[in-house]
Amino acid sequence: MRTALRWLLSLVVLIGTASAAGISTATAAEESSATAAATDIKDRLLAVPGMSLIEEKPYAGYRYFVLNYTQPVDHRNPKAGTFQQRITVLHKDVSRPTVMFTSGYNVSTNPSRSEPTRIVDGNQVSVEYRFFTPSRPQPADWSKLNIWQAASDQHRIFKALKPIYGQNWLTTGGSKGGMTATYYERFYPRDMDGVVAYVAPNDVVNKEDSAYDTFLANVGPKDCRVALQKVQRETLVRRDALEKKYKDFLDANNYTVNTVGSVDKAYEATVLDLFWGFWQYQPESACADVPDAATVSDDDLFSYVDEVGGWASYADQGLTQYTPYYYQAGTQLGSPDIKQPWVADLSRYGYQPPRNFVPRDIPMKFEPSAMRDVDSWVRHNATRMLYVYGDNDPWGAEPFRLGKGARDSYVMHAPHANHGANVAALEPADKELATARILDWAGLSGTTALAAHDRKLDRPGVQRGMSLRP
Repeated sequence: MRTALRWLLSLVVLIGTASAAGISTATAAEESSATAAATDIKDRLLAVPGMSLIEEKPYAGYRYFVLNYTQPVDHRNPKAGTFQQRITVLHKDVSRPTVMFTSGYNVSTNPSRSEPTRIVDGNQVSVEYRFFTPSRPQPADWSKLNIWQAASDQHRIFKALKPIYGQNWLTTGGSKGGMTATYYERFYPRDMDGVVAYVAPNDVVNKEDSAYDTFLANVGPKDCRVALQKVQRETLVRRDALEKKYKDFLDANNYTVNTVGSVDKAYEATVLDLFWGFWQYQPESACADVPDAATVSDDDLFSYVDEVGGWASYADQGLTQYTPYYYQAGTQLGSPDIKQPWVADLSRYGYQPPRNFVPRDIPMKFEPSAMRDVDSWVRHNATRMLYVYGDNDPWGAEPFRLGKGARDSYVMHAPHANHGANVAALEPADKELATARILDWAGLSGTTALAAHDRKLDRPGVQRGMSLRP
């Protein structure tokens, strides 16, 4: 009897001790969480190992930080050196979802919101793509510029910031940024809760580009296509006179063409981009502005090509910023090789490959398996992924497609939209579905979290005077 009593008393004491310990642990966790919440967000960000502040810019309703984050040059060999990768954080509240955005190029250091960030009314972490200056290792080992290394950059940023931003995460980007979001999901499919990829090209077989030719033969109103083709042809017919203007333009701006190799090659490269560039960036309403090739003056013709294509595009000073893109296009991403038969008899060089736009001291070798791997993975494994394309955008001629293995994933097309296509431009039923899925992936199912439009934060990117780049 006494033995049983002692056992019962011991059990009561043990339970009481365990309960007290549980309360103590829970209290400690709550206190720790409360302490973290009370700490200024800048201090929390700068407490992340490898994070440093470049500047903070005030913006009503947000905190906006431009930061550097220390990354390995080679994620497979972290001891081989580091570089500083520039990122920005548009902070709203740690209780809101977070969107990781990348353009696939440089990051803007002015606050802005991607469409998914506005839809979920959340935070946004924007990432500069490795090797775009200033986020370039020194010295630059170009072999470390590939889609896996870039995806690993994003993975480390997510792992570093997830303890601060603990709610759901989405990743997004347009064009090369949409490709980047896709590659990140392919290599790190457990990081993000959803992917929204806009106008993302998918050049699976680089040597087979007939889809682009078919698209360009049918895009938009026929009379607009014909007018543009005549303008493009006329610019090559008047090559001697207009090339003198081009040479004067280069000299006046102290531009050089050493990378392409000659004024003539740079001139033709710009002209051959005209047709594609129009449909990539111009609305159908701009068809009314296409000049009459038979009567347009040399000055007006030269100005029109500059407006649509940009005469600076293939000067060294125009190419330098985009060297990382052309390197990737020539080593993994692929690039269009379009025929444009209406100017074939006037073309001296054809549609020039990415190798022509990268300095010769940077070695390049194409890896044909890279895009085939990604395409196969998306077809069979896509989960919570949304692709949005514009019907008039040439880059959408080779889109990502979904197979039987895809789950809760969608490919949608915005009618008459170009390379700026977004969810807002979709047909009403698609727009409703896309918005609902984005909210659900962000952990906001059943809500209408759309933030009020802000003309500065939500201004569309202005695309003008650019050569053919996604």
